[in-house]
Amino acid sequence: MGPLPLTSPSGDCLGIASTKTLIFPSKFWSAEDRAASQPFSLSPRPSTTRPRQETSSARTLGPDRAWAGLNSISTGTPRRNFSESLIEQSIEAATVLINKWNPETSTFAKVTSLFYESKSEAMQFIRCVNDLQKSMHALVTENSTSEKLVHAQNLMQIAMKRLQKEFYQILSMNRAHLDPESVSARSSRASARSSISDFDDGGSVSHDDEVRNVGDSIDEVEEVSSIAMTDLRSIAECMISSGYAKECISIYKIIRKSIIDESIYRLGVEKISSSQINKMDWEVLDRRIKDWLEAVKVSMTTLFNGERILCDHVFASSDSIRESCFTEISKEGATLLFGFPELVAKSKKSHPEKIFRVLDMYTAISTNWIEIDSIFSFESTVTVRAQALNSLNKLSDTVRSMLSEFESTMQKDSSKSKIQGGGGVHTLTLTTMNYLSLLADYSNILTDIFADWPPPPRSSLPESYFESPSTDDSPAPAISMRMAWLILVLLSKLDGKVEHHKDVCLSNIFLANNLNHVVSKVQTSNLKYLLGEDWIAKHEEKVKLFAANYERLAWGPVIATLPENPTATITPAQAKEIFRKFNSSFDETFRKQSSFFVSDPKLRDEVKVSLARKIVPSYREFYDAHRSNVVGERNVGLIVRFAAEDVGNYLSDLFFGNNNNSGSTSTSVSSANSSSHERHSWSRG
Repeated sequence: MGPLPLTSPSGDCLGIASTKTLIFPSKFWSAEDRAASQPFSLSPRPSTTRPRQETSSARTLGPDRAWAGLNSISTGTPRRNFSESLIEQSIEAATVLINKWNPETSTFAKVTSLFYESKSEAMQFIRCVNDLQKSMHALVTENSTSEKLVHAQNLMQIAMKRLQKEFYQILSMNRAHLDPESVSARSSRASARSSISDFDDGGSVSHDDEVRNVGDSIDEVEEVSSIAMTDLRSIAECMISSGYAKECISIYKIIRKSIIDESIYRLGVEKISSSQINKMDWEVLDRRIKDWLEAVKVSMTTLFNGERILCDHVFASSDSIRESCFTEISKEGATLLFGFPELVAKSKKSHPEKIFRVLDMYTAISTNWIEIDSIFSFESTVTVRAQALNSLNKLSDTVRSMLSEFESTMQKDSSKSKIQGGGGVHTLTLTTMNYLSLLADYSNILTDIFADWPPPPRSSLPESYFESPSTDDSPAPAISMRMAWLILVLLSKLDGKVEHHKDVCLSNIFLANNLNHVVSKVQTSNLKYLLGEDWIAKHEEKVKLFAANYERLAWGPVIATLPENPTATITPAQAKEIFRKFNSSFDETFRKQSSFFVSDPKLRDEVKVSLARKIVPSYREFYDAHRSNVVGERNVGLIVRFAAEDVGNYLSDLFFGNNNNSGSTSTSVSSANSSSHERHSWSRG
């Protein structure tokens, strides 16, 4: 038979016992161990029969109480009889129960699980092993080569094989009930170490009662998980205290690591290289990123959290074993999980959606950082925390780099591209504002990423911008400055597109449309919180200014054809000439402006209402006062072409961007005389 490890009463390894010789180096004994191994004392008694009575009474005690009372008994020959009697009693009880469950000698024991067959007998088995260990400590101090010690050693080896088998069976047969989700649902890691009281050798609370109390507040599945966890803990503590920690730990690591690795794989996380990522189509990589985001959520709430709870509970008696087991089980899978974002961040794959996926991954790690730091708190899992932190840094670098590239792309946009679509919203405006409004949804994350980044050079921005959203007393966050700067780059590029455009009326409609779209996007997204109400109000005023400029430049000539006093007395010839000029100017302007487009319904109505208020009342007064002066003229229909209601109706048809409206074929008034008017840019206020 092979060597048997022995431990001191405190659980430390003391030596190796063989079937013939016991090697038991006393230098490993602590002061408490040596005190516990001293000959038991027994006070002198006047009668020689007294010790026999003590021995007899001792047999009526429970084994734990009897063992506890040995240290209070005085030395002497009767003491040897008493202690030997307890040792014999312990060994005899262990012999019967351990041999009953010896698979080498019993077919029943070979095919039956001790813990599933009888929970109470399983707990009795554990107590017998603990008592046997105490007996061996007592025997080694008296006679290290005694037959009793050799027999006890043999029994201990059989018991350890039995417990090793039970430990394996419980772990294997309860894979479903010991899955991380069931374990994490059962309890938090903080309470796991105290939720079920430590096994008491005195038997003050039975194992079944203990489990029943826990099971009262959880459902059936979680109760099964709780029972299995308690059984594993009882076996682990017994094997560790008996010097068989290595065998126990080995089984646990193999089975539990296979569960973690399999779960990680099923979550879609697998080992991959940078070159493989660079070769992937974006759709494939995007799918992998989405799988990873879900994997992080599951891993931190159930997988690694549940495994830490289970490990902390089963090996609650040893901090070093808890750390060793959890590290070996989870380190590889966790490092693989948190290493994926770094590979994505470093990849050369370019796509408009990439920055949002990068921000999603950054969010996933940062929002779970407290749990990451708590679950992987051991010194031996520092590499997991380091990998997660390194991925955060790489992701933030990538976001900053991609925003810089985005700005560069805007700057490179050709300023000479034509204004198309009747002055509607430019593609550059649409794509830029969609991009920035989506980025604003990550404002909290972006605040962290850009916290240590310098703002754009103040000299690059109009001084008026710095009045809002920041002041010298309370500077705006770096991300607010960054967003405002990107919008200003956009506006300056749009201003460049109208700089050389000949039709200043169309230019003002174009500027009003685009700035209005910018303001609208800011108001309806999280950009409003980054830029502030003052920024919005100031740019709304600029939209109104561009609209007013358009009205003045496009419709000023029409308004100018009407006299300042429409009801003043004039000759029929003068009335005829005013009607003729109004007809010509209104017809030409309307035909030209009918191709213009105002995309926002609210802005469109505001411009039309403003025009109607400037033109229709004056024309109505003139029409009512002087139409009778030209009624007798030939071709009066050509002289008075528009009734007041007709003018209002024509104006209501403007800004839908169609050329189907047509007026007179009379010579139009050239708009060239408006080209000398001042042009307005975005940066002017």
